[in-house]
Amino acid sequence: MPAAKTAKTTTKRSRTARSEAPAPIEPLSIARPELLQVADAVARDKGIEREEVLEAMAQAIQKAGRTKYGHDKDIRATIDPKTGEITLQRYTEAVETVENEATQMDLRTAQKIKPGIQAGEFIIDPLPPIDFGRISAQTAKQVIVQKVREAERKRQFAEYKDRVGEVVNGIVKRTEFGNLMVDLGRAEALLRRDELIQRESFRNGDRVRAYIYDVREEQRGPQIFLSRTHPNFLAKLFAQEVPEIYDGIIEIKAVARDPGSRAKMAVVSHDNSIDPVGACVGMRGSRVQAVVQELQGEKIDIIPWSVDPATFVVNALAPAEVSKVVLDEDRRRIEVVVPDDQLSLAIGRRGQNVRLASQLTKWDIDILTEAEESERRQEEFRSRSKLFVDALDVDDVIAGLLVTEGFTKVEEIAFVPLEELAEIEGFDESIGAELKRRAEAWLIKRDEAFEDQRKTLGVADELAAIEGITPEMLVKLGEKGVKTLDDLADLAGDELIEIVGEKALEPEQANAIIMAARAHWFEGEDGADAPAAPPAAPPSTPTAG
Repeated sequence: MPAAKTAKTTTKRSRTARSEAPAPIEPLSIARPELLQVADAVARDKGIEREEVLEAMAQAIQKAGRTKYGHDKDIRATIDPKTGEITLQRYTEAVETVENEATQMDLRTAQKIKPGIQAGEFIIDPLPPIDFGRISAQTAKQVIVQKVREAERKRQFAEYKDRVGEVVNGIVKRTEFGNLMVDLGRAEALLRRDELIQRESFRNGDRVRAYIYDVREEQRGPQIFLSRTHPNFLAKLFAQEVPEIYDGIIEIKAVARDPGSRAKMAVVSHDNSIDPVGACVGMRGSRVQAVVQELQGEKIDIIPWSVDPATFVVNALAPAEVSKVVLDEDRRRIEVVVPDDQLSLAIGRRGQNVRLASQLTKWDIDILTEAEESERRQEEFRSRSKLFVDALDVDDVIAGLLVTEGFTKVEEIAFVPLEELAEIEGFDESIGAELKRRAEAWLIKRDEAFEDQRKTLGVADELAAIEGITPEMLVKLGEKGVKTLDDLADLAGDELIEIVGEKALEPEQANAIIMAARAHWFEGEDGADAPAAPPAAPPSTPTAG
């Protein structure tokens, strides 16, 4: 019996000895080759770099480490790209003055731990790997998904920002309030409802071809915007169908579209042996029909481009015939005269033809019939003849001769060289001199009347002294309440032109008058550098036109 007790006691002691033995030290890093396999799979699937996926994983582990050891600690994680080994470390900065005890350490204390350490360097303490719980694993997953999505968006923006102006094919992924989300393979694009051709509709899974007109970096990520109504979409479609355009032999100079209804395209050939219109139309219309079918039956007028604006406008108004054009290059307006039976054709249904022609040529187009143009000219002839009859006290014959010669104002007769008047058939120098004298006298009398009216309105003499302002302009300014230099100085150039009339001043002249009115604002500021105000004319002196 005693022997048995001894054996039992011995067994109990041996168990106690085993339980008190120190536990094996947990390794500070562990190889995880499966991480590399996951990283490779995600990189291939999302089209991003493997290093970006590993960086996202490291940040997820780092966030989990801060959750375990403290969010205020400087915890950093790294993953070896060759072995998948995870290393978790805590960084503590050695500083002269500690401001944050969680991430900083007094330099003296740090030198006891790590001799020779300098301020700004770190003490690195290895930490054991984290045993992910359910919450930590979910948090890490969210971080990885977010970082991978950000990397994917950066890749999309970098890939598509230089592809603006291209035509791409995609598949409709889903519809949101009439807008289409299009899967381009490596990215998703937005085709808005107002960028679709009228009456066309797409369902999920349909293939769609569209034009990339913008790529923007927005808060929710890069956005790729598509369009099927953009003028350049038509031009790119022709470039795909017509080899001469792709090779640069034929150039598309301008495109104007009424999407789904009608379009006009101006082309020019850099090879005299190739007809640009015929090349775009193709054999029996095969090339243009391919584009028409893509654009839901949109009618396309292909016209030859010309460097001469008049010829270009005439071509753009096809199929209407034009008998006469009058250009106003300063205002970029062109007056087109067509036969009476061509008016509806030139204007088009709801003004479509003339509107597209104006967009194509960048000119404002006014269309008149021959009858309207003739009637207007007769009315102009009558009004100008009456002006000369009343102002110069001449008969209808002389007034008619002056109008026929192109005179439109009394000022033109007053300041034209005497030789030009004498050269008019039926005139001589004596008649010309008398006409000039009467014209000058009429202008002085008119300006005196304007001067009296200006004073009645209370327009200051300083305004009358500004170069470029006529007595008639002063009256118009006074009627609009512009009576002092400050009133005039507060105006913009276009406001001044609106008051005195578009034909009275050019934009440069209007701006010069405004600056002259503002000159007194700068007097005394910079000495000699300040612009000087123009001298004021005596109040009693009438200003001749």
